[in-house]
Amino acid sequence: MKILLTSDWNMDAVNGVVTSILNLRRGLEELGHEVRILTLSPNAHSWERDGVTYIGSVNVGRVYPGARLRTALGSTYIRDLMRWHPDVVHSNCEFSTFFMARHISERLNIPLVHTYHTVYAEYTHYFCPSENIGQHLVEKFSRWITGRTDCVIVPSEKVARLLTGYNVESPIYVIPTGIEQSRFIAAAADGMAVRQALGIPENRFVLVSVGRLAKEKNFGELIHMMTGMEHLPVTLLLVGDGPDRENLECRARDLGVADRVIFAGMVPPEDVGRYYKAGDLFVSASTSETQGLTYFEALSSGLPMLCRKDDCLEEILVNGENGWQYRTELDAVARVRQLLEHPELRAAMSDAALAVGRRYSVPAFAESVEHVYREQIAWHRSPLREVSA
Repeated sequence: MKILLTSDWNMDAVNGVVTSILNLRRGLEELGHEVRILTLSPNAHSWERDGVTYIGSVNVGRVYPGARLRTALGSTYIRDLMRWHPDVVHSNCEFSTFFMARHISERLNIPLVHTYHTVYAEYTHYFCPSENIGQHLVEKFSRWITGRTDCVIVPSEKVARLLTGYNVESPIYVIPTGIEQSRFIAAAADGMAVRQALGIPENRFVLVSVGRLAKEKNFGELIHMMTGMEHLPVTLLLVGDGPDRENLECRARDLGVADRVIFAGMVPPEDVGRYYKAGDLFVSASTSETQGLTYFEALSSGLPMLCRKDDCLEEILVNGENGWQYRTELDAVARVRQLLEHPELRAAMSDAALAVGRRYSVPAFAESVEHVYREQIAWHRSPLREVSA
């Protein structure tokens, strides 16, 4: 098959959408398919390189940090993609490139598959001062977008239920994103080297959290949690950067825990596995995830997880086996204390984490998506489709 993947996020960005697209491309190519990507360029110029078409865009970071909007269709490059004639278009964002994807699918009469990556209900503070109005806009927008696709892929049952609640009528497939697991099989020595570089004593129990430092990720709760562990040998390691970093650093100072919270900043993707290995327990307070690729990365690194209760965790985090979901900070602190007092429990949970992590591989991800493509192509060519239309 010839497959066109589209996204507003430049392929150099570090986020879950880009990771999903690049891993999917890799997996599909290993299955023998020809894959190209259509995305927005980091400036007003359009170009094509290594199977990726970049369409000129402008910065609209005031709407959402890092967001961009196309300047034009880049008609020459779009025509080139249509001459290539993909068998299916798979969009991964709901804005600029979605409309290009829809244009291509309509002109070529091919299926438009869409992955709904983002729970926009958790991001209304970026674009609407009223939460109620924001929620209404999100529901209406989600119905409108998905109604113009042949089917929708979602990464978890949580998102499937959300879209069903929005009265989305397109077929919905639940397919978790796969990760390149070999990148997270780091040696213990790599973790120790990270600890030494960051000045973390050997006897510290390290809580590690990886992600974009943004308000919706709720890192502030993790920092506040440290106030309940004043007498425990615990360090919180935050890996990543983002618009909320300065506020989080101020919060750590104001709470008097700055000496026990380390901001590692952005690290190269190929090094992230070493930072997971520097931790003893993965922690997250976010409830905005559609699935949370960092969860899969942590599991593949053999880290037990301590995460705020959320529906997206129901299939990957089993309380008491590979970690816990917590409801209150007091509950979370008690779990950390339990692992400190029972190191053999942490070892057992680490083994359980690895077992769960093996489910989320790139090959399994690509094969599941490939099945959706074939199903949609067959339906698109079926006489029954014309009758139902």
